[in-house]
Amino acid sequence: MIIPVRCITCGKPVGQFWEEFKTRTAKGEDTKKVLDSLGIERYCCRSLFLTHVDLTDKVGRFQK
Repeated sequence: MIIPVRCITCGKPVGQFWEEFKTRTAKGEDTKKVLDSLGIERYCCRSLFLTHVDLTDKVGRFQK
């Protein structure tokens, strides 16, 4: 649903980078360059960002 606060594998705090990552990649910036500039270097942390699907809007429709 939402990005985890910490990486599931290594425990590094990564949740604070999600909004900036999302806005910069939406503008068309290269994903690799964005992750490098945010300091996300480990494969486990990168995969967390690259494979995350934000379902908050879709699930929010079903709440009363």
